[in-house]
Amino acid sequence: MDNTPEARIAAMGLTLPAPVTVPPGLRLPFAFVNVRGERVAISGHPRHDAAGAITGPYGQVGRDLGTEEAALAARDIALCVLANLKAEIGELSRVTGWVRVFGMVNSAPGYTEQHLVLNGFSDLIVAVFGPDVGRHARSAVGMAGLPLNFAMEIEAELLIAR
Repeated sequence: MDNTPEARIAAMGLTLPAPVTVPPGLRLPFAFVNVRGERVAISGHPRHDAAGAITGPYGQVGRDLGTEEAALAARDIALCVLANLKAEIGELSRVTGWVRVFGMVNSAPGYTEQHLVLNGFSDLIVAVFGPDVGRHARSAVGMAGLPLNFAMEIEAELLIAR
C-alpha cells in the first residue's frame, strides 16, 4: 500500500489544487515557497481554488464567518500550502519535519477562538505526515486586518531531505 503524503491525502477524499496563480496587477516580490538547503520557509497563504486562483476567504472571523467555517478554510489552506510545496520540491515525502506554523486570523473585536481556527490547518498536516513528521510548534493570533481583507493567512517552516 502506498503510504506517501499524497496517498494519505487521496485516502481522505481530498485533492491538492493547482499551485497558486497571482492575479494580474498584483505585485508579490517574494516566493510562496523559499527553499534554502534543508530548510523551507512558507510565506503566508490564503486559500486558492482547484485552478490556483486566490479565493480568500475574506472578512473577519467572528463577524463575516464563524469558527467552524474558518477552520474548514484553514484546512483548505493547508492543501494549498502542500500544492505549492509539492510544485517546488517534487514529492511531499521529502518533508522530514514540520517545525513551525504561524496563523494570523482577521478577527472581529472580542473574537478569541483563533486557536480553534488554526486546528483545521494543524489537524490536516498531522493527518498527512503523521505525528512525528507532522508535529509542529504553532502560534494563532488575531489581527485587526490582513492584506486584501483575507480572513486568515498561514505561514510555516519545515525541513526536507536533500
